[in-house]
Amino acid sequence: MNRLHARLLLSLLLSLSCVLAMPGASHATVYAQIEGTGSTWSQLIVEQWIADVDANGMKVVYTGGGSSKGRKDFSQKSTDFAISEIPYQGTDEQGNADTSNGREYSYLPIVAGGTAFTYQLKIGKKPVRNLRLSGETIAKIFTNKITNWSDPAITKDNNGRALPSLDITPVVRADGSGTTAQFTTWMDKEFPSVWRPFFGRSGLTSYYPRKGRAIAQAGSDQVMNTISGFAGNGTIGYVEYSYPVNKDYPVVKVLNKAGYFVEPTDYNVAVALTKAKINRDKSSALYLTQILDGVYRNADPRAYPVSSYSYMIIPTGKTDSRMTTAKRQTLADFLYYSLCSGQTKAGDFGYSPLPVNLVQAGFEQIGKLKKADPAVNLTNRDVRSCNNPTFDGKNLNKNRLAEVAPQPAACDKTGAGPCGTETGQNKPSTDGGGAATPDAGGAAAPGGGGAAAPAAPGGAAPAVDPATGEVAAPTGEAATAEEVYANPTELAAERPIDSKTFGWLAAVLAVGVVVLPGVYAASLRRRRRPGGAR
Repeated sequence: MNRLHARLLLSLLLSLSCVLAMPGASHATVYAQIEGTGSTWSQLIVEQWIADVDANGMKVVYTGGGSSKGRKDFSQKSTDFAISEIPYQGTDEQGNADTSNGREYSYLPIVAGGTAFTYQLKIGKKPVRNLRLSGETIAKIFTNKITNWSDPAITKDNNGRALPSLDITPVVRADGSGTTAQFTTWMDKEFPSVWRPFFGRSGLTSYYPRKGRAIAQAGSDQVMNTISGFAGNGTIGYVEYSYPVNKDYPVVKVLNKAGYFVEPTDYNVAVALTKAKINRDKSSALYLTQILDGVYRNADPRAYPVSSYSYMIIPTGKTDSRMTTAKRQTLADFLYYSLCSGQTKAGDFGYSPLPVNLVQAGFEQIGKLKKADPAVNLTNRDVRSCNNPTFDGKNLNKNRLAEVAPQPAACDKTGAGPCGTETGQNKPSTDGGGAATPDAGGAAAPGGGGAAAPAAPGGAAPAVDPATGEVAAPTGEAATAEEVYANPTELAAERPIDSKTFGWLAAVLAVGVVVLPGVYAASLRRRRRPGGAR
């Protein structure tokens, strides 16, 4: 090593010693990579959260494959966590064991959303983007009782608009899917006389029975690609709303109990889930799992009927062979970001943020990581400092997003419309008011949100173009409401230790940028002087 290199190394080491002597530098958070598998229903938002936390040194790897795969992988200890829309069943519908195989765990809600029915249907060459269907019609389509788009039930749902005589091709999941479980639970609860004869018994299934013209595809992305593909005309399938939103593809407006056809925007899901019941029995294996009967029958005009939550399954055993302090810390900090700042991005991705009661319950579950390993740092974990768009800072018992959700447009009511606006745009369908703008205190400003005036009564059916089957926009129809989203925020260090952890590293880099060029320049000057070269 020559003298120049020696001087550079010495300067760097001196600088590092100064930085490492800074207060808190010795308490840097240590992370280790964690891996999970499972739900494709929630995969899009989870992947965004993973990208967000990567900047802070957290390495999280997630692979879809379906909820059933996630639960199985977790039980076999081949992953550090799983994501599923349904809990362990004990024995699944195929008679296979569906347990954690003795591995200690807890359920933790991570995101809410709506199961959407996306489709491709053309009149001539023009795609239909404002289709409406009742729940019973949807159930009959997916059980082969309605097989053509010209069926009278579909015509009735669309207020007399006749659709082409074209075979319906349902696209269902081929793999064990939480999305399938959510969809079939809804049909079993709401339309048992339709679902049970088709399935052969009562209850949900993660493996959809493929019968008739149905096409089966593995994963939500493949379902979406099949429907939106070149040969997709006439198809309809079920996916989380984020997939058609990401693809700019239409979704069905589903009839709710109030008599309005609505799509699963973050507002409509938030309203629907105000009627969700959560298992609060901490001694139960189903603690924090959802009971959605009230959601399906929510009488609010804004509620989307097929709304639900997704869960992460986390390991809580003290002697779990896969877990270390560094892994538990990574999991805890990743979950803290996901439940708080990460929820601000849910709306943009076609999901709905979790309400405060579930976030608080999530914090309690994260606490089990520290109980298993006291070395895990959970300082400054307070729900009141959690940046979540559903929270009202003055009253944590309120769901701010549900309160400011706009009322549906008059043309969305049974006997009116259909509205001429496109679906799958992640926009509220209103009579022009859009979502209420909350004031600084979180309350709805006059004329919107929880205080919004009810939608006007449904009017007469509009004229239908006999050549295309499309609805002519009524005279004087209000303009489409503008997009209203929760503002996304960048990942920020949310604990004092975080700023210390990443602050000292930044200081080291700054030293390298500022000090080393000067040392190097000085050495060059010495080399240029007489006798300085070696």
